[in-house]
Amino acid sequence: MKQQIEKRLGRLRQAMKRHGVNACLVETADFHQSEYVGTYFKSREYLSGFTGSAGTLVVTEQEARLWTDGRYFVQAAGELEGTEIRLMRSGQEGVPGVLEYLEEAMEEGSCLGFDGRTVSAAWGELARRRLQKKKIRFAGELDLAGEVWEDRPALSARPAWVLDTAYAGVSAEEKLKSLRRQMKEEGASVHLLISLDDIAWLLNLRGDDVKNNPVALAYLMVWEDQAKLFINPDILKGKTASGADPCRETAEEYIRGLGIEICPYNDFYEAAGQLQGEVILLEKEKVNDALWSRVAGNNRILDRMNPTSAAKAVKNPVEVENLRKAHLKDGVAVTRFIYWLKHEGVRNGTDEIEAAQKLEEFRKEQEGYLGPSFDTISAYGSNAAMCHYSAKEGSCALLKPEGFYLVDSGGQYYEGTTDITRTIVLGPLTHEQKKHFTLVLVSMLRLAASRFLYGCRGLTLDYAAREPLWNYGLDFNHGTGHGVGYLLNVHERPNRICFRVKDSLKENAVLEEGMVTSDEPGLYIEGSHGIRTENLILCRKDEKNAFGQFMRFEYLTWVPIDLEGIDTQFMTERDRQLLNEYHRQVYEKISPCLPPEEQKWLKDATAAV
Repeated sequence: MKQQIEKRLGRLRQAMKRHGVNACLVETADFHQSEYVGTYFKSREYLSGFTGSAGTLVVTEQEARLWTDGRYFVQAAGELEGTEIRLMRSGQEGVPGVLEYLEEAMEEGSCLGFDGRTVSAAWGELARRRLQKKKIRFAGELDLAGEVWEDRPALSARPAWVLDTAYAGVSAEEKLKSLRRQMKEEGASVHLLISLDDIAWLLNLRGDDVKNNPVALAYLMVWEDQAKLFINPDILKGKTASGADPCRETAEEYIRGLGIEICPYNDFYEAAGQLQGEVILLEKEKVNDALWSRVAGNNRILDRMNPTSAAKAVKNPVEVENLRKAHLKDGVAVTRFIYWLKHEGVRNGTDEIEAAQKLEEFRKEQEGYLGPSFDTISAYGSNAAMCHYSAKEGSCALLKPEGFYLVDSGGQYYEGTTDITRTIVLGPLTHEQKKHFTLVLVSMLRLAASRFLYGCRGLTLDYAAREPLWNYGLDFNHGTGHGVGYLLNVHERPNRICFRVKDSLKENAVLEEGMVTSDEPGLYIEGSHGIRTENLILCRKDEKNAFGQFMRFEYLTWVPIDLEGIDTQFMTERDRQLLNEYHRQVYEKISPCLPPEEQKWLKDATAAV
């Protein structure tokens, strides 16, 4: 593999030379600024060998560097080892950012090449401003990676289907009306939307073009009295299950029934270039540089967060009730998996991949299960110290009757999306391991038990989770929580829980009733062990009094936490009460769905501490 990477970089440099490019930037994103992308778009992975979901590769005539975040430091170091690519650990002291590096490395008057469809408009604007002092030229319409990619996979074209309002809660007609009202309030004549989950939510349309993310490759233009959907029309032809009953119409007939014109996917940029004199509502950070360059000069731009992003984050009452059902199903599957793992899995010499496959079998037994919501992280021992570890055939670890096994997984159900992490004790632990396990547990419990005044953001609440770890000089290098979609992307903005301020408060919104957020503190000791405990929590209104509207969280996830990992000396009386109440409800909700021997085990597994 290392030799292949060197050959690919060599071919890339030859292509750069042909086009007069001195530095080539390759992003992770697809044409829609998606977090996870289809195989057609994995140019950065093809050129570097790094398989993580986030990273930026820069190749110059002399060197190559790859930037990624703390989730992937250990993984990236291993996957890049033996290649010329230097790992740049984003956010670490002394590590320059991508633009800072380009400012230093590029010579005056040289040329930066990239595919503008995969780079955000906001980044493109910032790059031009930062690099103009060195008179850097931009070649933003070059897919150089695609030019040298041998046997590149085809662009996905999987069938799309309609999500029934019995699951969506609100019809697409009503969602479009609401969007148009917001456009009118903003004074916009047209709205351009390219983010796949926003389009899927707005139209109640689901697809299969991105692994584990039920979205279809599409662009959308919405005016007051018309709309155009740019999509491969072939994926709309079939009659597909709606989630409630078989559709009486094809997805194509459904879309046309909404008053939407269906246009070829690849015609979008030409159509965008024809917009003249419009007042365009779009979000610069969520459209790409190629689109921005076509519309910015000839129209007035209203740069706002996509209205659909805020709307879909607040689950409606139908979605909330469905989510409770989905998590009960998922809770049964994961609880049965833990029982199997402790009673059979370890004794039978199971490896990480086989364990993940067994968990998938339990989920497939649940009615309405559609597939994983992301690739399962199945990590034993020191592998769990890589918080986004991916087990590989032929090199994954065998589970042994000692230490920790971490599994981070989720499912897509008609009733919604789940995401859960459990760290499971397989055998004897050290004092330090028990201490770490307990502190992570306490962190999760305290965040979930938070009461707060309306107006708080996750930026404020993050301290509730980190304080137990910070007291011991410990921390974890990822956010504490992210929003979760409804039968959509497992990572959804704008709600998040993290003490680090991102680019804007759009990415750290006020917590509203109906928002679903993960609660997932962790601790990772390189070369030894990794621990994460994750539940999904639903934001709810609590009491309202003279001080204002108070808010609280409701658990959606119901799966036992391994009592064998707990050292109660690191818990207060309140911590113990929080755990005992959680476990009381786990047993109450999950045990009726288990066979007798598993019920008995669950009774012991949820005993009060």
